[in-house]
Parts: sequence; C-alpha cells; structure tokens
Amino acid sequence: MSINRTAKGIVLVPCLLLGSAFLAAAVWGDAAAEANKTLALVLGAALMGGGLLAQLLPEREPEQDQPSNPGD
Repeated sequence: MSINRTAKGIVLVPCLLLGSAFLAAAVWGDAAAEANKTLALVLGAALMGGGLLAQLLPEREPEQDQPSNPGD
C-alpha cells in the first residue's frame, strides 16, 4: 500500500464521520439549535465533500530506480 493511498484513507474516514455527525445534528436537532441548522448543513456537506474529493486526487506513478552503471 502506498503512502498516498494511506493518507487518502486517513483523510476520508474522519471527514465522513464528522460530516455525517453535522448532518445528523442538523436534521434531528431540537428547536433550540434551529439557528445553527444552516451552519451544520454547510459544515457537514463541506466535510463529506472534502473527504470524497480527496479520494479523486490522482496518484503519481511509482518511481522506479534506474540501475547504476558499474563503469561510471
């Protein structure tokens, strides 16, 4: 597993968990939190979108070492 792929997973999991928590708080929040409903929706969508967008970043091809010439 490459380091880049591992980093993508490290970014994805917390973003999805926090994003879903904010979205759930916006949907099932009580009347006292009504003023923050829009903020929770925006934060939840941004976190989930950022985590999913991180998965779409292209990975570079692995670098291959060139064999050294013994005559050099």
